[in-house]
Amino acid sequence: MLKKSIVFLFVLSHGFSFAQSPVQKLTQSFNTLSEDKQAKYAITSICVLDAKTGKQLYAKNENIGLATASTLKTITSATAFSILGKDFHYQTTMGYSGSISADGTLKGDLIIMGGGDPTLGSPRYANSKENVVLAQWVSAIKAAGIKRVEGKVIGDDGLWGTQSTPDGWIWQDLGNYYGAGTSALSWRENQFDIKLRPGNPVAVLKTVPDMPYLTIVNELKPGTAGSGDNAYAYLPPLSNVAYLRGTWATDIQKQGIAAALPDPAYEAAFRLKDTLAKAGIQVTEAPVTSRQLSAAKLPLPEIKQKLSTITSPALPEIVYWLNKKSINLYAEHLLRTIAWKSGVVPTTSNGAATEVKFWAAKGFDKNAMNIIDGSGLSPANRVTTSAMANILFQVQQENWFPDFYKSLPEYNGMKLKSGTINDVSAFAGYYTADNGSKYVIVININNYSGSGINSKLFKVLDALK
Repeated sequence: MLKKSIVFLFVLSHGFSFAQSPVQKLTQSFNTLSEDKQAKYAITSICVLDAKTGKQLYAKNENIGLATASTLKTITSATAFSILGKDFHYQTTMGYSGSISADGTLKGDLIIMGGGDPTLGSPRYANSKENVVLAQWVSAIKAAGIKRVEGKVIGDDGLWGTQSTPDGWIWQDLGNYYGAGTSALSWRENQFDIKLRPGNPVAVLKTVPDMPYLTIVNELKPGTAGSGDNAYAYLPPLSNVAYLRGTWATDIQKQGIAAALPDPAYEAAFRLKDTLAKAGIQVTEAPVTSRQLSAAKLPLPEIKQKLSTITSPALPEIVYWLNKKSINLYAEHLLRTIAWKSGVVPTTSNGAATEVKFWAAKGFDKNAMNIIDGSGLSPANRVTTSAMANILFQVQQENWFPDFYKSLPEYNGMKLKSGTINDVSAFAGYYTADNGSKYVIVININNYSGSGINSKLFKVLDALK
């Protein structure tokens, strides 16, 4: 009789564990994470809402502002949809100053006037690819009857001023592709490749494309086999000298690293002049930017005749890649565009202030959103998981929400935007359980130890399955 009672009690208790609610399971899984040695000196925050009602189902440390990493892109893209509209496009104009003589000589300049488009020259869209854009420009120049240019190609990046990178970004990031700064005339997602060959010493083979105006100082050291890519480009904005530092494993299979273009407007002008030369159209003077003209106290010529207008993909396509591939450049462009289209000077800080003001007008506490940039690359960003979760809840009612939702990657069987910077890991998004329950999820850990923390964050979220 005693043995049967013990079996009954075991089955009862075992069955009870399977009958736990998601909130009970979240409590247990979050407590397990909090007691993990990797979280001993960390701050871990979570906020889970019922996606249908907005009711807070479970939260811990939800009102503590934490570095967001790339989960901040969810707020940036949602604000861009709200302020710019899903039909928003950027435009880039190319034209000329001066006049064209009877023999086809342009006595003036070709001018590329940037309109803030981060996709110009990007390989991600059929009509924005570098070769497509250059071909369109050359074709327009030929159609105008221009056979020679007694002048220069000018990259006009004046629309957004001269500061390309946000305050708060760290030095190690700036010269690398993910730390590429914004420009009103961005080009090829403001990046280029540096081809390397492993060995002792590590060899720099070339840049792609060829950039004869750039000097590379190679300080790379050979890394031990299996240590991988620990190479960084130290290339300040508007500089023409890049320092390569760090290590490059002796057995590495990668062919090189991607670095940030120091002066995208100059590269666009340089590339157009080079392409015209290959097409048999000589440009007699060196390419310049409007910034360089201003520094030399020279006027920027006005466009007398427009030859070509490049229209960017619509905002949903930009946001798709922004979140899918976590493109920092796109986020920073959108933040500055939010300021620009709101009638204030298009700086990063003004874009952030406009963003916070927008959500504060919808009832959010502005002090829960200390936003420094658009991408989350700055470790100085501080946003609460509660604020982020409630924004994600609200946007479900918008007509652009399907495009926003589509842009979110999938992790752990959930639609989540990830975020990773030094000792920060976060996820934000949505999950629909097999029983039809829908959740808004934001989880964030700052100052954790070691590696492999994401699997432990997923174990917490598995409580919802």
